Amino acid sequence: MTFNGKELRLLKPEKKSLLRIVFGRTGIITLLMLAQVVLLMELPSLLSVHFPLLFNLLNGAAATVVLSVIIVIWLVRKYDNPMYKITWMLVIVLLPLFGTLLYAYIRSDLGHRVIKSRVQSLMDMTRECLHTEEQVREELKQGDASLLQLENYLERTGCYPVYKNTKVTYYPLGDQAFTAMLEQLEKAEHFIFLEYFIVEEGHMWGQILEILARKASEGVEVRLMYDGTCEFSTLPRIYPEKLRKLGIKCKMFAPIMPFVSTHYNYRDHRKIMVIDGRVSFTGGINLADEYINKKVKHGHWKDTAVMLQGEATRSFTLMFLQMWHVNQDGPHDLHWLEAPVEPMPDAQGYVMPYGDCPLDDYRVGEMVYIDILSRAKDYVYIMTPYLIVDSELENALLFAAQRGVDVRMILPGIPDKKIVNALAKGSYERLVRNGVKIYEYIPGFVHAKVMVSDNEKAVVGTINFDYRSLYHHFECAAYIYQMPETIESIRCDVMNTLKKCRRITWEQAKKQKLTTRWTAKLIRIIAPLL
Repeated sequence: MTFNGKELRLLKPEKKSLLRIVFGRTGIITLLMLAQVVLLMELPSLLSVHFPLLFNLLNGAAATVVLSVIIVIWLVRKYDNPMYKITWMLVIVLLPLFGTLLYAYIRSDLGHRVIKSRVQSLMDMTRECLHTEEQVREELKQGDASLLQLENYLERTGCYPVYKNTKVTYYPLGDQAFTAMLEQLEKAEHFIFLEYFIVEEGHMWGQILEILARKASEGVEVRLMYDGTCEFSTLPRIYPEKLRKLGIKCKMFAPIMPFVSTHYNYRDHRKIMVIDGRVSFTGGINLADEYINKKVKHGHWKDTAVMLQGEATRSFTLMFLQMWHVNQDGPHDLHWLEAPVEPMPDAQGYVMPYGDCPLDDYRVGEMVYIDILSRAKDYVYIMTPYLIVDSELENALLFAAQRGVDVRMILPGIPDKKIVNALAKGSYERLVRNGVKIYEYIPGFVHAKVMVSDNEKAVVGTINFDYRSLYHHFECAAYIYQMPETIESIRCDVMNTLKKCRRITWEQAKKQKLTTRWTAKLIRIIAPLL
């Protein structure tokens, strides 16, 4: 890198010896997490030794039955996902005392209530920042009102307007999206906001970082936010401090803190890049080399992204600012939403960027997918790396296929997680038997999160077909409607990808390996908790 070489060299990954890992913060946190698990498992024994009367009372046959019944009744009356409730009921029935203590700990929201309250406050403060124009509303009312109805639903969860005057460009590979990202970053004059699940040192991040550091030195406001799990896998703890020395404002979302929080699952899985409020990117691509096939990981990496140019970029700007201020007062910088946007008078159709928050009562990502499946008339094509869904989404897939809709799903041919892949394969038989066409991508791993339907609508974003995305993560996506060129690009990409896939027949779905079938059956019981 040519810019400010001395400082950029500070950002090269440090080689960690085994002793530094064991006695460093990573080792300490890992030890504390293991201690937390052990403590929860040993709590009944500790009660028996130090509080024998209480233990005997809780662990007696009658008390066990009463305790189990109370918790089961509590679970039944709650408005949780049925599979989630069934899983907890099974744990509590099999291990009454331990299961009850574990459930009480998880439901205590220790260290979680504050962030939940903060997120809700931010949503309330920013709910009126952006609006769907009345002209757009009238146009949608006069035509197919399905998008307007979906927008009415999303208004309950946050600030997600429908926009015209926005051009959407689809990239069928991360390699192509990366080139476009670099071109747009070079044009930045006012601000660059990045929010990603994974950032890892390498070719991709090195190219981006060189531009960010140079732009920051020119007075451009540069902010980066990444998920706290990177601290364990890809970046050192002091990385934000190092970036600040380059003029880049940097935050980790929810660093892992054992004993302090029960919301380890609530991760920031979003991928957002906003430049000057005029252009934005989202999709499956993180800032690491496998996403652009500079590093081979699980074969060829099939990923996708979209670039938005125009008014709809404001929604991604707002989503970023909301997450940026989760752990501080504000937002006091909503003036970034007022950045002038270049008009796109030739842009066709509508686009609605939206986010999904795991801390409210709405399952936005899942409901948007179900809405598309329920309204489909001709086809629904899906690309997803994982297939671990609840009964509602599975029934939506089945119902669409049973109505005669051409439902096709593309999944990895080379999976990244064996157990998760076994769970996906465990769903094949029922789906295929009822008309859903399943394909596996032979060259490698599909990380794309894409749904396209009826040459009319599509979703490209970060939301997988699994419990983590649908229930536990902060997510985002762009809903694309009546944009013929963009939607045709997505459809063509799916059709071209299908040429590189093997279709799973019913006979193959029935004859899965015995180990795969039993793994799926056993793990499915606890899938909602994974």
